[in-house]
Amino acid sequence: MPDLEAREAASSRDLPLAQSGRVRFAGILVILIGAFNLIQGIAAAAQEKYFAVTPDGLLVWDYDGWAAIWLVLGGIQLLVGLGILAGKQWARVVGILVLMVVAMFQIAFLAAFPLWAVLTIAIAVVAINALVVHGEDDW
Repeated sequence: MPDLEAREAASSRDLPLAQSGRVRFAGILVILIGAFNLIQGIAAAAQEKYFAVTPDGLLVWDYDGWAAIWLVLGGIQLLVGLGILAGKQWARVVGILVLMVVAMFQIAFLAAFPLWAVLTIAIAVVAINALVVHGEDDW
C-alpha cells in the first residue's frame, strides 16, 4: 500500500498547471474578483455617491482615482484569470501579486463597505493559497 500512496502523491504533483483543480478554482476566483472590481470601478465612475464616506473622499484618492484603479485592476485580473485557466506560469505569478494588491486596497474600503471588503480579501487569500500551494517545487 505505501507504493500506491507514493505513486498517487507523485502523480498529483506532476499534474500540468492547467489540469490542477486548485489552479482552475483560483483562476475562476481571480476572474470573479476582477469582475467585482470592474463593477466597483464602473459604479464609482458613474456615481460619486456610490462610496458612502466623508465629504473629503476616501483614504488616499478621490472617487475618480479609485474608479480608475478598480477598472485597471479588474481588467488585469480578468486577463490573468484567463491566463491561469490556460495554465500559464506568468499568470500564476502575476495573479498572486495582483491579488495581494487588491487585498491591500480593500483595506481602504473597510469603513465604507466592511462586509464587501472582508469578503473580497477572504476570496483573494483563498485564491492566493490555491496558486501558491500547487506545485510548490515549481518555483
